[in-house]
Amino acid sequence: MMIIGCDFHPSWQQVSWMDTETGETGERKLVQASGDAERFYRQLPAPALIGMEATGNCHWLVDLLAELGHELWVGDAAQIRASCVRQQKTDRRDAEHIRILLQEGRFPRIWMPSSELRDLRQLLLHRYKLVIIRGRVKNELQHLCLNQGVQRKHKLWSQAGQKVLRELPLKLWAARRREDLLALLAMLDQQIDPLDRAVKEEAQRDKMALLLQTQPGVGAVTALAYVLTMGDVSRFQRGKQVASYLGLIPREHSSGGRQKLGAITKQGNRMLRMLLVEAAQIAVRFDPGLRKEYLHRCHQKPKAVAKVAAARKLAVRLYWMLRTEKPYPDVVRIESSPRVPLVGAS
Repeated sequence: MMIIGCDFHPSWQQVSWMDTETGETGERKLVQASGDAERFYRQLPAPALIGMEATGNCHWLVDLLAELGHELWVGDAAQIRASCVRQQKTDRRDAEHIRILLQEGRFPRIWMPSSELRDLRQLLLHRYKLVIIRGRVKNELQHLCLNQGVQRKHKLWSQAGQKVLRELPLKLWAARRREDLLALLAMLDQQIDPLDRAVKEEAQRDKMALLLQTQPGVGAVTALAYVLTMGDVSRFQRGKQVASYLGLIPREHSSGGRQKLGAITKQGNRMLRMLLVEAAQIAVRFDPGLRKEYLHRCHQKPKAVAKVAAARKLAVRLYWMLRTEKPYPDVVRIESSPRVPLVGAS
């Protein structure tokens, strides 16, 4: 069997291999554009074990290796780097280091979604990017109004607000900017609407997404994004691991018995974290438990901190809903502490 360590780059990849039967080792640089990588993997006897760091722009390689019958392990890049004590870092040494971790059984493997899940993620990601652009366009239109002494905030997007916006006495290029921004806003709305419908249809077909929507504040977009991002929730043993995975826990630099906490790590999925914060702001209005904790924290901390704390609480609750398959409000009885039995109601 061939064991291969791969240091992947968009233009090329450095590989280091070992044949477990003969003990033969070797290394090679594969250029993507010339087809070296595809030829190299196609001539390998299947199945071969290939390891690489988690990185972007590699879906074509993942699909190719699956088609050829090879086994691909994707590892945590930070843990792979931390396990190397040498101060010299090169592509050749990185590939060799990954191969050695595979041989010694120390490779920090992470969960990878299937090709179907990755494609559904593209639906959510595409919608998310367009919504971000739409928000920027709306902010530019708000600035046009503010520069004319008109402040309508969210009411600017009502029928009356739109009339006020179009009737603003602007000079030549300011008026041109307004018309272009309004046309761009209409085009974005036209593109986002079918994506919203597609997300709702996919959420209706997924029973886990339907389960999450029983929680007040969680809609089709947040539910589907949570299911697709978390995948198999059994890989998390506690709710704290979920909060850490999503980057909703504070940075910590404690020493000598003195605890020092900072802002949240933001190491998880940015899109899901944003959706959870938005959902939490709605959930605190309709969920008595979350509302009580949110208002109590608002007395001690800024509102932004209280919103993130509510998002963390919501993320952990959604995890337990998937773990126990209990809808709201039965899941409220379940806490993230391992001392509490995994039941929703007795």
